[in-house]
Amino acid sequence: MRHDVDVRRLDLGYFVRPAVETGGPEPRVEPVLGYLVRRGEGLVLFDSGIGAVDDETEAHYRPRRRELAAALGAAGVRLGDISLVVNCHLHFDHCGGNRLLGSTPILVQDVELAAARQGGYTVDALVDFPGVRYEEIAGEAEVWPGVWIIPTPGHTDGHQSLVVEQSDGTVVLAGQAHDFASQFGSDHLARRAAREQVAQPLPGFRPWLDRLAAFDPRRVLFAHDCSVWEPS
Repeated sequence: MRHDVDVRRLDLGYFVRPAVETGGPEPRVEPVLGYLVRRGEGLVLFDSGIGAVDDETEAHYRPRRRELAAALGAAGVRLGDISLVVNCHLHFDHCGGNRLLGSTPILVQDVELAAARQGGYTVDALVDFPGVRYEEIAGEAEVWPGVWIIPTPGHTDGHQSLVVEQSDGTVVLAGQAHDFASQFGSDHLARRAAREQVAQPLPGFRPWLDRLAAFDPRRVLFAHDCSVWEPS
């Protein structure tokens, strides 16, 4: 069953990825995007922006933050209106606004939370803070009817995406499962070629693409790319 739902992109700032990390000769400016999912049951916030970091990380990435309250306010929403938080993973540029949401439940893969608490993975103060309320998931979970959390490991072992079924087609909020829509498109085509038994060799693709494909997504949106993947 399809559901009426509103999915709105949130501009949460940007950072500068240095050339040593881009694989090219120049640095790259990358947006930091969150998403607000409005349903009859309430509001889901997918990722919450760039958190405070140490001076070394600040100098390395040169982030420019847009405060979560301002981003939500532009959508007519207050911090206290959020029903659930889903972080694709717990790096500082995805979970930075969680602490502003009090005891709002945060849905996270158990392996992701365990990794984040080991130290050296992210900023500790962004993971555990007064009043934080995690709801740990091991694998898939249907949060509300037609709203699914799907594990999409790769960038981190506990990375997860949010699948939202709606009347005009399913939307996948893929976070950093791929850095760019073009990368997702390449993997999607590699999967298609494998299924059509095109002669080897073929590029590999993420095995969880089979699960996402089962939802027949009409749009896939990303955390660090303003482009949207749509089927041809």
